[in-house]
Amino acid sequence: MKRRKYVKYAKGVALITSMIFLIVFSALAVAMASLSGSNLQIAENQRKGDHARACAESGLEVMHYWLDQVAVPGDTPQSQVFSQFASSFQTETYDISNLVPAYDGESTMSVPNITLDSARAKSFSAVVSPVGTETVQADITGTYAGLTKTLRVNYKIATRAHTVFDFGVATKGPLSLQGNILLEGVNISVESSVYIESYDSALALEIIGNSQIGGDVSIANSSASVSLQGGMAGIGGETGSDAIENHVSYGVAPVEFPSPNPGYFEHYATNIVDSSTDMSEDATYENIRIAAGTNPNFTGNVTLKGVVFIETPNVVTFAGNAEITGIIIGDGELEDNSGTNRIEFQGTVDSNPVSVLPAEEQFTGLHDETGTFLMAPGFHVSFGGNFSTLSGAIAGNGIEFFGNAGGTINGSVLNYSDEEMTLSGNSDLFFNRSGTTEVPAGFVPEIILEYDPNSYAEIAI
Repeated sequence: MKRRKYVKYAKGVALITSMIFLIVFSALAVAMASLSGSNLQIAENQRKGDHARACAESGLEVMHYWLDQVAVPGDTPQSQVFSQFASSFQTETYDISNLVPAYDGESTMSVPNITLDSARAKSFSAVVSPVGTETVQADITGTYAGLTKTLRVNYKIATRAHTVFDFGVATKGPLSLQGNILLEGVNISVESSVYIESYDSALALEIIGNSQIGGDVSIANSSASVSLQGGMAGIGGETGSDAIENHVSYGVAPVEFPSPNPGYFEHYATNIVDSSTDMSEDATYENIRIAAGTNPNFTGNVTLKGVVFIETPNVVTFAGNAEITGIIIGDGELEDNSGTNRIEFQGTVDSNPVSVLPAEEQFTGLHDETGTFLMAPGFHVSFGGNFSTLSGAIAGNGIEFFGNAGGTINGSVLNYSDEEMTLSGNSDLFFNRSGTTEVPAGFVPEIILEYDPNSYAEIAI
């Protein structure tokens, strides 16, 4: 009797235990199914998020490329820098049909949604705005299937590091050397390297006779050519085809020609020279302003100290010897290649830097304006006599050395004209650019946006 009761009891326990296990396993199955569904949804969200981030990364590369193209003049007022960046960006991208930036006129430039893959609903947008006076911030948002990811990077407002002052001679037009010309570095040959744009002329460089360029030649026009005529015509210490093959580069990235700013020196020029001034005798002039239309011919031995500011129109001739401790400035237009305005040195030139000017009131502030000997946009500049040293950069719209002109130039020679720059006769030029680390006085380098890779971050908006 007792055994039967035990058997019935055991069977009841087994049934209850089975039901408990069934409930537990069912709950586990439901939980696992639910977890599997959640994991699937999480994986799908992560997949969408990765696609959205990839869209943002693509947008970041696109924006980085175009923002790297923008530049504004270095003399732009600080309050207008960002608006000028926006204008430059719009100009650079105006022919890109699906990239149409908008500027609110105050502090925000935006790029509306740009489709990357219409079939898969991939796109990006961007918002660019200033942060203080030294930084521009870019937020790039990638979108995929309704999910977004935003990346943020900063750009520093900076000046362009590499300019034509990295070369001994830089010209927008072609260059011609005829006769017994030598361009060489005082310390190393690279100081006499040459940069030529020559977009309007297929013949970028012509060397005739026994002329030599000590450094290498970089030509922006990828379709340009070089002609060497004469057994001794050479570049980089070699002649003939070896000189061209080993020392000429075509299609190089354009290098910036900083904008000359003659007005920077105008306030120094307080003493007027006009048609009533006697320039036939030996004389000393300090901080002079040559009035428009004077066309002075300094026939005697002239000593110039401080700033020589030349108004347009003018043809200024130094027929005798000139001793210059200062800077010669012409206030012409940078686009004027007519040759109407000219500065001609027919005799010997002795030059000293402004740093050795007397410590007198009229030169206050000028001693630190170093690195420039002559800056004359819109003026054709020619040298026909020799010189020991010219104490700074030379810039004009048309540069010519002829006859026995030659000596050392402590800086670069810049030709802003598209017309040919010519060196002829026996002009040996030695370039000393040692220790030159700053843009010469009066030249304004472009302001650019410099990407800061350390600023990269993903943000939540």
